[in-house]
Amino acid sequence: MNSDARQSALIRIQQLMRTYTMGDTSINALNGVDLDIFPNDYVAIMGPSGSGKTTLMNMIGCLDSPSSGTYELNGTEVSAMRDSALAQVRNREIGFVFQTFNLLARATALHNVELPLIYAGLAKRERIERARHALGQVGLDERAGHKPGEMSGGQRQRVAVARALVTRPSLLLADEPTGNLDSRTGHDIMELFDSLHSQGQTIILVTHEADIAAHAEREIHLLDGSIASDTRTGGRRAADDLQEAIH
Repeated sequence: MNSDARQSALIRIQQLMRTYTMGDTSINALNGVDLDIFPNDYVAIMGPSGSGKTTLMNMIGCLDSPSSGTYELNGTEVSAMRDSALAQVRNREIGFVFQTFNLLARATALHNVELPLIYAGLAKRERIERARHALGQVGLDERAGHKPGEMSGGQRQRVAVARALVTRPSLLLADEPTGNLDSRTGHDIMELFDSLHSQGQTIILVTHEADIAAHAEREIHLLDGSIASDTRTGGRRAADDLQEAIH
């Protein structure tokens, strides 16, 4: 890889190791991973149970620190940061979307979306403006005053996506984002991700479902803590072809 490509990488991981010790046994959940992710990449990370995909997601999301190796995010070396510094990086650079939505039940959609900006210390007027804009991005302008219990599963996941977008992150990191949704609603959520990608958003999906991974333009398969394959795919077109084959 030439120096220009190296400099333009949003994520640059080199020889990443994560070892867990259980009694007298050491387990290498990640085993010398090298990986570059570039701005506007749309990546699906796949692998069987125990392959290391959740551990890699936690590393990329700054939720855990490696045992060795390096991780640069947007030009900043984060692999050796303390927890407080990692929290700041997470809030600034990464938007998370989880399978279980993780919304506050008693808060409105607007307040749920606004929360990351409260933690970031933004003034109330700017928080409200940006939260409303994020809800607009996911097509929920008219649901701003509704609580999660007053919305469908798909709408709740859209609120979660809006919350992930409100900080204007460099990276959208989604863990099994359709896992709690029926197939039709899941398809709608993936169309939303496709739209966000077309607007320039960098997206990493962690999934075990081939039809979800088919939306991405790059598939990374892990096995025993290492990258077994890293392939550029057809993206949305491949996903549409797979849906036709299924139906």
